[in-house]
Amino acid sequence: MATGFFWDESCFWHAGGNYAFTVPFGGLVQPLAAGGIPENPETKRRLKNLMDVTGLSAELAAQSAPNATRDMLERVHPASYLDAFKAASDAGGGEMGPNVPFARGGYEIATLSAGLTVAAVDAVASGTLENAYALSRPPGHHCEPEKPMGFCLLANIAIAIEVAKAKGLLGRVAVLDWDVHHGNGTENIYYARDDVLTISLHQEGNYPLTTGAITDRGTGAGEGYNINLPMHAGSGHTAYLHALDRVVIPALEAFKPDIIIVACGYDAAIIDPLSRMQATVETFGAMTRKIKETAARLCDGKLVLVHEGGYSEVYVPFCGHATIAALSGSSIDAPDPLAIAMNNRQPSPAFDLFLRQSIDDMAQQLDL
Repeated sequence: MATGFFWDESCFWHAGGNYAFTVPFGGLVQPLAAGGIPENPETKRRLKNLMDVTGLSAELAAQSAPNATRDMLERVHPASYLDAFKAASDAGGGEMGPNVPFARGGYEIATLSAGLTVAAVDAVASGTLENAYALSRPPGHHCEPEKPMGFCLLANIAIAIEVAKAKGLLGRVAVLDWDVHHGNGTENIYYARDDVLTISLHQEGNYPLTTGAITDRGTGAGEGYNINLPMHAGSGHTAYLHALDRVVIPALEAFKPDIIIVACGYDAAIIDPLSRMQATVETFGAMTRKIKETAARLCDGKLVLVHEGGYSEVYVPFCGHATIAALSGSSIDAPDPLAIAMNNRQPSPAFDLFLRQSIDDMAQQLDL
């Protein structure tokens, strides 16, 4: 079985609408590079281009997917929200939540983004593919059922989970979110449920400001099935790998999921403009290998990575390439163009020890 790669050029045409000032976007007017918002298409388009140039794309089962249907969306989002989103999209775009602008046609592009995730999860859960990567855009991990946030208009991963559950393909699902921002949307959707384990590694005090505390463990049946690891600013390669070894993997082993889904943001990278972390290309490849090995032990290798944040047009493509190469087991390498400079900027041994000790302290607090 191959590694699936789900993508569509149309997703790169999502734009910021009213954030783009006087430039008309939507329909057949392709957005400018930035599209009016920091979550711009070039980080994703350049990743796909890099994969084409190195030959990695040719090793994958690359494909698009149908848009998520209204029935699929309503498994997570209420009809009132979807109606309002579609009406605003048809009327030329707008903004339905903080930091979530969209242009005309934004609804259709968002449903395509969700559809890529649905197809990726379906293919892996059903055994058609060994594992998969969904290059979904707009992203989804901040979106709550009735509240879009942080560039996220639909809860892509949650929609895919609920569709697969409705088909009887999945029971217990683990969602690991290593985007630098807290995965508040996924947490909100599953906070009172024990069939979905949500784990978020994020920079403490970044975005959103009011969510992501280590003490937020779930409620009712979901108590203990939500894990937040708010990491100190400055955390780098060894801290992230230690977090996986000390917290994430033990939690996954205890939960025994049928599939692992990663909300795969690259904004913990060392030169990302929206964070103060120090992960590198090597970090993302190493994290992917660890989770792939864990999935092989726990759930027959069923693993799906879904693209979330990451805002450096230069660095995201190399982080993503390392991730997808590790996921597929490819030997094709795209060397980190900033490797020497990035390694020289890693935390000092003393600070790194402090970071790892703080993770150990949080693991104790979480009883892991």
